[in-house]
Amino acid sequence: MADYHWDKPIDRRGILECMGWAGTGTLFALAGGIETAMTLDQALAATPKSGGATAAKVKPFSFLQISDTHIGFKKAANPDVIGTLKETIAKVRALEVQPDFIVHTGDISHLATPEQFDTAQQLLSELNLPIHFIPGEHDILDGTNPQPFLDRFGNGTKGDGWYSFDVGGAHFIALVNVVRLADKGMGSLGEDQLAWLKDDVAHLSASTPIVVLSHFPLWPLFSEWGWGTSDGMRALALLKRFASVTALNGHIHQIQQKTEGGMVFHAGRSTAYPQPAPGVGPGPGPLLVPPAELRSAIGMSSVLVRQSPLPLAIIDQTLAGAA
Repeated sequence: MADYHWDKPIDRRGILECMGWAGTGTLFALAGGIETAMTLDQALAATPKSGGATAAKVKPFSFLQISDTHIGFKKAANPDVIGTLKETIAKVRALEVQPDFIVHTGDISHLATPEQFDTAQQLLSELNLPIHFIPGEHDILDGTNPQPFLDRFGNGTKGDGWYSFDVGGAHFIALVNVVRLADKGMGSLGEDQLAWLKDDVAHLSASTPIVVLSHFPLWPLFSEWGWGTSDGMRALALLKRFASVTALNGHIHQIQQKTEGGMVFHAGRSTAYPQPAPGVGPGPGPLLVPPAELRSAIGMSSVLVRQSPLPLAIIDQTLAGAA
């Protein structure tokens, strides 16, 4: 575990100091709202084919999820998060078929300082792709003020930073569940955001593929550690009528998946360092592994989404190169 004394009292700021909610890098391609998977090596070697029948009005495209880059974190679990982010960026740039855009699902920085935001912007600009951002709890100054994040990354957003956009016939919904934390540190959406979400999807056909982005998982992955969203089920109820819903989150630094009806939930692996499995150990936080093993515990998941009867399958690729 991280070098934190769990018997000491700690406030919210202290929690942010000791935690490094690491990053995910997941390559997605969407065609018809149905998903299959490929390894990163396969993505590097071959161009995804878009042939075959696809759902009406859906144009194939791909995107990459990056999360929890935590620029500014320097503790023993990974004193060089900039270095491992640069390795991730190099892998993305080496892809023969570049994604159409990037989504960053929060915790760009570790403590929301201007310097950390500057560094993150400079590094992520090397991807040379459009990037859609949402905040993590580490991007919120003093735990309650999202304005510094919004000034940098929130152009055109509503409220605390939520928004939606359409690509190739799919509808993306970026939710913010990190500004007002609920019991046990769980995320929350709030009445204003839920009302906006209801209006946002009201006009959409049930056949529209939906991709939901959030920092905390929307489903109760492990509530005792705050790995969930207190009113997340209310948001999911508004999306229940859609045939294909893919919910992507960061925050927990490990592969966790859940499929329920037409909804697929995915939490990705970190690009910085792992966290313990749910319920293993005294609580969440950076998991210290031998330096030689770090790159075998962090990395990316490469996913191809195309017309197929199969449910979402994700094959992981570590920075060390092993699946």
